[in-house]
Amino acid sequence: MHILNINSSIDLKSGGGTAERTFQMSRFMAKHGATCTVLTLDIGLSNSRVVALAPAKAVVLPCIWPRFYVPWLKWKTIRREVQDADFIHLMGHWSILNAFAYLAVRLSGKPYAVCPAGSLLLFGRSGWLKRIYNMLVGNSIIRNATAWIAVTQGEFPHFEAYGIPSSRITVIPNGVNEEEFPVTDTEKFLNRRGLPVSPLILFMGRLNQIKGPDLLLQAFLRVQACLPEFHLVFAGPDGGMHSQLSHIVDQEGLSERVHFLGYVSGEDKSATYRSAKLLVVPSRQEAMSIVALEAGICGIPVLLTDQCGFNDVSKLDPRLEVPATVTGLAEGLTKLLSNPDVLKGIAPVWHDYVTEYYAWDVIVNSYLELYGHILRKQKDK
Repeated sequence: MHILNINSSIDLKSGGGTAERTFQMSRFMAKHGATCTVLTLDIGLSNSRVVALAPAKAVVLPCIWPRFYVPWLKWKTIRREVQDADFIHLMGHWSILNAFAYLAVRLSGKPYAVCPAGSLLLFGRSGWLKRIYNMLVGNSIIRNATAWIAVTQGEFPHFEAYGIPSSRITVIPNGVNEEEFPVTDTEKFLNRRGLPVSPLILFMGRLNQIKGPDLLLQAFLRVQACLPEFHLVFAGPDGGMHSQLSHIVDQEGLSERVHFLGYVSGEDKSATYRSAKLLVVPSRQEAMSIVALEAGICGIPVLLTDQCGFNDVSKLDPRLEVPATVTGLAEGLTKLLSNPDVLKGIAPVWHDYVTEYYAWDVIVNSYLELYGHILRKQKDK
């Protein structure tokens, strides 16, 4: 089976969670015997990232307008990759590359799956452009798909708004690769990055509104006097909020307790997780938090909002999920951090749960079974 995965970015810094999902999904599909190609753009993409994709391979198109991920239209390349594949997977939704690939898919008559990963909602900036996109091609991409993949059941209403009943949707969650989070010397890391050897509350992700770093900062301001030993660390690239957040920190006189690391990757990312007592995911809207899985594989407990698409966490301990508000996060921090024995009990349970159910070696089989079933049905017609 030859699978073509399409995503505008597989660079983790510029592409975020869907980039990582596409990257890992493709690698493990190829490791499990499929021929797998990723069609993507060159924005932020390093040669080392392409090499690490093996045994999958990448076909990289130039990006001529990074603001909207507009590709240099190499129509022959797109047509060739679609024609060579048995099954096509479109990741995300608001994507010009997906639109071009969709046209090639329709011309070829090949089966394809869509996985918007929480992006179907008209949320955030450029709402009018998104409405135009849907009128021109977006609605058709969703409605004409052969298969519909949701990261969690929380996406069902999003698909239903496009006319796709929940009975036709397959849920395949995000996964995590433990090999990429080695045990490291955390004290050495802390010293190198100028961080204190103190208990840390961690935010990992882009500093933009949808991820909610401002909610976490305001919650920390409310509880910091009751938790004087704790520091707050923001790790991730600026998505437009860094100056706003740092200004608040300076105004409150907390620059010695709130730290901004910027983007971290590789062993530094693993060390960042392993240095923390608690990861907080304060998102206003998210399909399913990948950073929660990454923290779990490192043995770090998580506190998430109820907008993160990860209700399984609350089944392990109801204190781990709170409303996406400053008050909700503040109360969650107090409950989890006021007694050190609470996190000690949660950490191993969360690690074992992530390892058993969300390792990519397990998750990837759901894709291969779904695609194989569709191709066999088409062959039998």
